[in-house]
Amino acid sequence: MVNTIVYLVLLIACCLYAYARGGAPEQIAAAIIAVGSVLTYAIMPTSSASYHSVRLDAFLIDLVCLIGFLILALRAERYWPLWVTALQIIGIAGHGVKLADPDVVRRAFAFALAFWSYPMLLLIALGTWQHQRRLKRFGTDPSWSSFSAPSDPPLPPGPKP
Repeated sequence: MVNTIVYLVLLIACCLYAYARGGAPEQIAAAIIAVGSVLTYAIMPTSSASYHSVRLDAFLIDLVCLIGFLILALRAERYWPLWVTALQIIGIAGHGVKLADPDVVRRAFAFALAFWSYPMLLLIALGTWQHQRRLKRFGTDPSWSSFSAPSDPPLPPGPKP
C-alpha cells in the first residue's frame, strides 16, 4: 500500500510538472504514463494474487504505452524518450519471462512490471527540467526532429510582399 501511495504522489507531481513546464514531448509522455497507470490500477485487483500469471489486459496496456513512447522517441528532438522507451521494453519483457516460466516468483514478477515506472517518471521530470534550461539559455527549444516535423502550411494566394 505504501508503494502505491509513493508511486501515485510521484506520478501526480511529475505529470503536473511536465504539463506546466514541459514542451509537447514532455506533456505527451506524461499523458501516456498517466493514462497507462490509471488503466492498470483500474484493472488490477487489490490483492497481490494478480501476479500469479500474466494478465492479457495489463500486457496490452503496457504494449500500447510502448507504442506511444516509441512514436514519441522517433519524432521528438529529445534523447530522454529513447530511455523511457527502453525502460518500457524491459517492463514488457517481464510479461514474457512469466509466460516463458510460470513458476517465476510472484514478487519478482510484480517487481519486474512495476519497478521501471519510477525511473520513467524521473526521466520525464528530468526532460522537463532540461527543456526549461534550454529555453532560458537559447530562448527556444524545438520539440520535434526536423525530419519528423510537419511542413509549414502553404502561403495563401495573393500579392507577394
